[in-house]
Amino acid sequence: MNNDRCDLLCLDAPLAEGIRKKLLDGETAYGAAERAKALSDPTRLTLAAALREGGELCVCDLAWISERSQGLVSHHLRTLRSHGLVRSRRDGKLVIYELTPAGLSLLSAVLGESVQVGA
Repeated sequence: MNNDRCDLLCLDAPLAEGIRKKLLDGETAYGAAERAKALSDPTRLTLAAALREGGELCVCDLAWISERSQGLVSHHLRTLRSHGLVRSRRDGKLVIYELTPAGLSLLSAVLGESVQVGA
């Protein structure tokens, strides 16, 4: 006996087909998986958590907070930005980052927290 499988085929075809039609298409599912993978790295997860606590932070601050080099932090922030989890803006010679609503939501989900967007 295997506790991971049914011992009897008892497909509820109408229910199963209705669910199948509501699922993400392959491209949407791939994009969501890539965003989730972007937070699977401990450094990127730390940077996202720091941005949640600090709001807008420059690369220098994030490097100091995470105890990583500015080059490494910039590399990880580019990854987060490419997946729409953070956004950046230039302020003179500084580059300032902040979480996007999608980044905040995903971070909270990864950390197992509930989030109230717009609160």
